[in-house]
Amino acid sequence: MSGRLAVIGLGPGNADQVTPEASRAVAEARFFYGYKPYLDRLDLDAGQTRIASDNREELARAKEALAKAAEGHSVAVVSGGDPGVFAMAAAICEAIEIGPEAWREIEVAMVPGVTAMLAVAARIGAPLGHDFCALSLSDNLKPWELIELRLLAAAGAGFVIALYNPISKARPWQLGRAFECLSAILPGTTPVIFGRAAGRPDERIEIVPLAEAKPESADMATCVIIGSPETRIIERPGKAALVYTPRSATGPK
Repeated sequence: MSGRLAVIGLGPGNADQVTPEASRAVAEARFFYGYKPYLDRLDLDAGQTRIASDNREELARAKEALAKAAEGHSVAVVSGGDPGVFAMAAAICEAIEIGPEAWREIEVAMVPGVTAMLAVAARIGAPLGHDFCALSLSDNLKPWELIELRLLAAAGAGFVIALYNPISKARPWQLGRAFECLSAILPGTTPVIFGRAAGRPDERIEIVPLAEAKPESADMATCVIIGSPETRIIERPGKAALVYTPRSATGPK
């Protein structure tokens, strides 16, 4: 008998930003697969079980969860943010596509969550108010040359750019190189937002011009948003500045 599998987005880490749908899905599942820091966010009862794995084992985790669901169990795979944004939903789909026919019979639900770029954007205004894109700077699953090509294309097209996985101990140079690529196209005054742990007690939000952006301002808990040439900063005496991208655009001049 085939079971059920829910792929659940837990949001950026603030309990208030976990959706009611996600909370219901957690309450209904018995076995939980995920990266340990995400599993640690869950308040489970004695009849619910955590199965933790490393953050780079997405496909193996997906296969293990699907195999458990195929046995007839109610299973959840958890992600931070939204499971469809650089997270487990795609890994589950990939595993189903290449896996045994029985996995296609499993009832699968993708449960959305608040992703990092939306949480950061909400803290400082509306930088995503016009056309934008999201890129991961991790080259674990794609070559760095492709990342640079996409950065240059997005900046040249006038998109606001949200960068996920901006820097790590294994990749200390890539965010600096990304800023170099963007600086070749964008004005040095373009706003850059470093949004770390948005909505959590250790939140840190920093706004700097691209010409002054330093890679050491980010870690793996940071989402970096680079504005377009249209993005503006509203200074407010005694209050935090607002950053927004107008809903209208003039295009290339």
